[in-house]
Amino acid sequence: MLRVAVAQMEPNVDDMAANLLNVKKILKIAGKEEVDLLVLPELANSGYMFASRDEALARSEAIPNGSFSTILLEWSQEGRVVVAGICETKEGNLYNSAAIFADGEHLGTYHKIHLFDRENEWFLPGNEEPLVVEWKGHKIGVMVCFDWAFPEVARILALKRADIILHPANLVLPYCQNAMITRSIENRVFTATANRVGTERGVSFSGMSQITSPKGEVLLRLQEEKLRVAWADIDPSLARDKMITRRNDVMKDRRPSIYGRLSRVT
Repeated sequence: MLRVAVAQMEPNVDDMAANLLNVKKILKIAGKEEVDLLVLPELANSGYMFASRDEALARSEAIPNGSFSTILLEWSQEGRVVVAGICETKEGNLYNSAAIFADGEHLGTYHKIHLFDRENEWFLPGNEEPLVVEWKGHKIGVMVCFDWAFPEVARILALKRADIILHPANLVLPYCQNAMITRSIENRVFTATANRVGTERGVSFSGMSQITSPKGEVLLRLQEEKLRVAWADIDPSLARDKMITRRNDVMKDRRPSIYGRLSRVT
């Protein structure tokens, strides 16, 4: 069994010190609850509503050596995993990233593929397959926020044998959380969406962080609250059973030879 937790917080572009303080509070709570795997929201270190690329750059950090990353690395040393959205600077470029830290090590970084609204004014999109890492026999996949709208992302993670998809997010549209239920069902995987809350520079975020099961059950869903950590105990091995009925396997029943249009540029 794994104890998986989602954290809601309210990162703010105008208060980097508060962002660090809040993540320390979250980590303390998660530690007391003996959480194995913790997910933080998208751009948790920086806030979201940048006025310019220069402002985003000023609030970015290198992974894994930045101040935010260092705090997460230290927390993970006790045999735990944390995945967080981070405004990342790398080789002069900015990325909307999700970094995975486990057992005091940096296991990898995913660069968000599908940028939302004005994000492409600040960030470069990722150009590699979404990331899956293995930890203590469990396979952990990562996507970020607007990737939810592209079923191909979750499907790739499932084909790479992810047991659970971790989903840092800054969701604003009203149906995003429900879409992740579908991602669970069609891929027979767990998902954990950590969504931020609050209003930042006139934009309100929806909270309602959640964890879903391979059967589409909502194991927990928070409300539109401020700083909060909630968890569910899951058996990741349940995601390895891809039978949706006695006769239907959602992976083996695929017809890839017919899906060529999916990779064409329209």
